[in-house]
Amino acid sequence: MHRSRASQYDALVLGGGVVGLALAGALAQGGLKVGVVDKELIEAGWSEDSRDLRVSAITRASQRLFARLGAWEAMAALRLSPYQRMRVWDAAGGGEIGFSAAEIGEPDLGHIVENRVLRLGLYQACQRLGVDWLSPAAAERLERGGELARLSLDDGRVLKARLVVGADGARSWLREAAGIDHRESDYGHHGLVATIRTEHAHEHTAWQRFQSDGVLAFLPLSDPNLCSIVWSVPPERAAELKTLDSDGFNKELGHAFEHRLGRVELTGPRASFPLTMRHAARYIAERVALAGDAAHTIHPLAGQGVNLGLMDAASLAEVVLKAHAMGRDIGLETSLRPYERWRRGENTAMLAAMDGFKALFGSSLFPLQLARNIGLSLFDKAAPLKALAIKRAMGLTGDLPELAR
Repeated sequence: MHRSRASQYDALVLGGGVVGLALAGALAQGGLKVGVVDKELIEAGWSEDSRDLRVSAITRASQRLFARLGAWEAMAALRLSPYQRMRVWDAAGGGEIGFSAAEIGEPDLGHIVENRVLRLGLYQACQRLGVDWLSPAAAERLERGGELARLSLDDGRVLKARLVVGADGARSWLREAAGIDHRESDYGHHGLVATIRTEHAHEHTAWQRFQSDGVLAFLPLSDPNLCSIVWSVPPERAAELKTLDSDGFNKELGHAFEHRLGRVELTGPRASFPLTMRHAARYIAERVALAGDAAHTIHPLAGQGVNLGLMDAASLAEVVLKAHAMGRDIGLETSLRPYERWRRGENTAMLAAMDGFKALFGSSLFPLQLARNIGLSLFDKAAPLKALAIKRAMGLTGDLPELAR
């Protein structure tokens, strides 16, 4: 991206992750002068056989957004892993459900993409769109009042903008600097991630097993025998799994997965992170807006976290560009309020749904176990309902922003 010496912008985005870069690209594509502030440089090269531990399940709505920004082609050239099917089952019974792209006439259900691939593809798109890259740098002070916000960086620069957006993660500096409260609650899980080689091919299928103490997902990668795993378990169990030697870990993982893909083998490091629900009390304030993890974090069991953030980005860009086209000040709360109304309702519903899922599948009470197993089996046979659920999860229906339609 351009390393401009400019000090005044229409919009400054704090955070050069997937959501921040998507937002910056969308605003720049609409004709605004945009800068991105991030503490880290972009990882631009890696060996063919290395894998990023962090991956995301990208929906069709998010794919459309990337394509409109000119980033999807670059991501495809790096590495994408489409999946056509999904199998979900309950460890405490025979309930199982299968989803297939063929059921709804789609080529796939989505793509598993390494986070570094998403970030590099978006960074290259932002370069072409003229976004300024203000990195490595961190924000130190925010001053508001009048027609411009002033943002002081740790390298001595002082930047001005009509709007400052926090896409700076779950512990958002901007959220705190703007005095926006948030509520949070511990899910009681840590997410353990690793890359696994399987004896049998994954068949472009995403696999998910609900256990009494957590959820285990096998996400198919471009190699037919490689999967990225996300295993959410209580913190003490995560610590135990991280300290096991490779053979011990492989044995525990294979047992937890019921050997659905035969023997499993760890191919590299393991990492884990605490899972916490967070939700900002407001998404906007004077000259400030929040998007992605700065506004909300969610349990990974439905794989919707980054997609919710990307829909924030597309929705905020749409609202801001409409206000700009009408000659309105894009930093005023009255200009930003449609974004908050739009996304807060959608995100609140998803957060509530995940709480419900976690409570239902985390219970060891026999009546609940029986009910969920019967429910899974019945839902698997209800083709119209299943098709509606697939389309909603993929972003083929719903109140979508224009860039994601």
